Amino acid sequence: MRSNQPQTIYLSDYKVPAYLVDHVDLRFELFEHGARVHSILTVRRNPQSDDVGAPLVLDGDRLVLESLALNGTPLDGDQYEDRGDQLVIADVPEQFQLSVVTWIEPQNNTRLEGLYKSSGMFCTQCEAEGFRCITFFPDRPDVMARFRTRIEADRSAYPVLLSNGNDIDRGDLPDGRHFVTWEDPFPKPCYLFALVAGDLVEKRDSFRTRSGRDIDLRMYVEPRNADKCAHALDSLKRAMRWDEEVYGREYDLDIFMIVAVDDFNMGAMENKGLNIFNSSCVLASQDTATDAAYQRIEAIVAHEYFHNWSGNRVTCRDWFQLSLKEGFTVFRDSQFSADMGSATVKRIEDVTLLRTAQFAEDAGPMAHPVRPSSYIEISNFYTLTIYEKGAEVVRMLHNLLGPELFRKGSDLYFERHDGQAVTTDDFVRAMEDASGRDLSQFRLWYEQAGTPVLTVRDEFDADRGVYRLTVEQTLPDTPGQTDKKPHHIPFALGLLDRRGQPLPLRLADDDTEAPTERMLELTERAHTFEFHGLAECPVPSLLRNFSAPVRLNYPWTREQLLFLMSHDPDGFNRWDAGQRLAVDVIQSLVGAPRDTQVEPRLVTAYRHLICDASLDQALVAKMLQLPSEAYLIELADEADVPAIHQARERVLKHLAISLRDELVACYRRNAQDSAYDLSPLAIARRSLRNTALAWLLAINDEEGRALAVRQFRDADNMTDRIGALRALVNSDYEDDRNQALASFYQRYQDDPQVVEQWFSVQAASDRAGQLPQIRALLTHPAFDWKNPNKVRAVVGAFAGQNLAAFHQVDGSGYDFLAEQVCRLDDSNPQIAARLVTPLTRWRKFAPAYRERMRAALERIRDKPSLSRDVYEVVHKSLAG
Repeated sequence: MRSNQPQTIYLSDYKVPAYLVDHVDLRFELFEHGARVHSILTVRRNPQSDDVGAPLVLDGDRLVLESLALNGTPLDGDQYEDRGDQLVIADVPEQFQLSVVTWIEPQNNTRLEGLYKSSGMFCTQCEAEGFRCITFFPDRPDVMARFRTRIEADRSAYPVLLSNGNDIDRGDLPDGRHFVTWEDPFPKPCYLFALVAGDLVEKRDSFRTRSGRDIDLRMYVEPRNADKCAHALDSLKRAMRWDEEVYGREYDLDIFMIVAVDDFNMGAMENKGLNIFNSSCVLASQDTATDAAYQRIEAIVAHEYFHNWSGNRVTCRDWFQLSLKEGFTVFRDSQFSADMGSATVKRIEDVTLLRTAQFAEDAGPMAHPVRPSSYIEISNFYTLTIYEKGAEVVRMLHNLLGPELFRKGSDLYFERHDGQAVTTDDFVRAMEDASGRDLSQFRLWYEQAGTPVLTVRDEFDADRGVYRLTVEQTLPDTPGQTDKKPHHIPFALGLLDRRGQPLPLRLADDDTEAPTERMLELTERAHTFEFHGLAECPVPSLLRNFSAPVRLNYPWTREQLLFLMSHDPDGFNRWDAGQRLAVDVIQSLVGAPRDTQVEPRLVTAYRHLICDASLDQALVAKMLQLPSEAYLIELADEADVPAIHQARERVLKHLAISLRDELVACYRRNAQDSAYDLSPLAIARRSLRNTALAWLLAINDEEGRALAVRQFRDADNMTDRIGALRALVNSDYEDDRNQALASFYQRYQDDPQVVEQWFSVQAASDRAGQLPQIRALLTHPAFDWKNPNKVRAVVGAFAGQNLAAFHQVDGSGYDFLAEQVCRLDDSNPQIAARLVTPLTRWRKFAPAYRERMRAALERIRDKPSLSRDVYEVVHKSLAG
């Protein structure tokens, strides 16, 4: 067992930097056997620091120091201290230049932090603390400097040399080498530094800003991906125009560049002017990317572009403020995606992720506030709480202030803090100052961990025509936090009469016409609201559009849920009613006798959805998706995964058998009769068709089988091809499954991103992804332990999606995951730490599973030389 506990970093210990760096002059000499980095830092003491006699402390990680000079004078070994992870110089003047030369080996960097090689290409990932893997530097986000970067490399192997900003010089060097110099005119923290060098194809486009400036748009990819760039460039232009129109933000450099990289720990990185993307998050063609991938790419391209202001021009003071940029930018990209497609469907997708995964995080051992108070390894805090819950916090501000005042607040925030490193308090203060609202209680959303629970009770006084609604809020204990204060919560609601018509929400003191929807504000532990002038007991439509990230408890009857499924004018709540009904039915069957009847009205409700062509087909496609096993597990007190799996499968098969003819008709009605396009209606029709196909294959329907085989063979797009493949893989037609898998691989074996989809379809299937098959996939020639996408596609999909196979009562799935985490911990601890997540909720499960999950965590804990990343996750999971 590890005896030396890594150091914990606390927000309360924050101090301003003792030294500031005004300018950085970098020169990279790139070779096949390594890289030499020349760095000249222009440094001065920070006038805001009280630590007048502080030494200069620079961060470093696995660097070989070759030389060090202060104002041009080399320093002897007794004039500085190289501690390995820090370089300390005790005696420095008020202002000076420090010259540092380091040697690094990017070709051996499997952690994919700092400068490394991917598919023969040099590239960087410096967020959060990767720049210290390149050269010694005060690696913290509140040290902002202007960068000039010169890159030198062999011209034939690396004809493209990129960095942040604008290219200001280029030329030839001896021995077939060349150089390019880039200058970024805006000060930035070192985590936004980027470098790329490789043999890449350039795709160009342009964008004219609202002020009339022409921006040069460039995308760089490997030659085999040259035909997959158009969608990303189109998405970028849409995002640039949207940010101008909705937030008034215009791009500030002359060039904006995107690079696709195969080996990348994250989805993408917003480096100033040079965004680096995981290939799977930016490359798309009709034959290789699904509709969902197209939509995801548009959202991620927009997200990284929006960071140009919410993250780059205004950045984080420290890493505890990470949601300052990520939560705000996720909210912005969510708004953008809603405007580009169906706002209701986008909201459903966001809330599904929140309820299934972020609520689980809030209820687990790694629970932390949106602004954490401590961490051991910052990489572990790139979490759904920071991103998704952080976005919900910003959305609540939007709900409370309204769009006009929110825009006024964002304008003030960008104007007030342009070029600064700030905090979440600064963001909220700008909203306060712009709106005149007191948001002091609202700040608790940044400080308190956990998901609030709203319990709603109601009663109707028929004699007085008064409907009384009482809402109580509680906040469960989380690690290190108990006895929490009530939150400031926006609570949207409507009331419907027996015909489904909206009723006026007249409060006692209303003297004007009452609205049919209200945004109530909850600030106390309990509130009671009275609505007057009602002739009948209404059906409540609560928390419309999911106006706050809370758990909602209200004793809806199945009749009420069926009613809301058909009548609620709020599209999100219509979907939510269907989900709650399906959850109630499935939960009633968990562990029940086999002869327990499945709720017959569920079939009627789904029949109505399938057959009513007048409904929003995108919404119908979402409503036909049963609650996931992951969500059902999250709702259980002591989850018995096989029982949950069997109950859900029973409901699915009951629906499919009962609606067999309607499913066939739905499939045929939504058959593609025109060229492939990405309109919301076309996407909805493909989603409906593939859902119907999956349901038919779930009951081994012969006509469905024939439809799947034909669709797989004839599909002209990846959505339909992989939809048919997934249906066959999850059926009992083993020969068809194996033939389709072999055919798919044969067709796409030279495309790494599509092979990742092929891995994932199998690993996520309880038919094709039992543990022996998963182990076989790890030995497949296309699998690569150094590539995070491949690891996620097999190990991650198995443990995170194939829950029935992962949660075997003998604990074999847990032992397998522990084995892979230990293996990856030595090469890529970031990915290893993220893979541990399925084991961290071990207390959530029935006793037989719980103890074996705990044993797997202890096995990881006892690994010698455990990384800080995995150490923090495992020890917090086992604590208490």
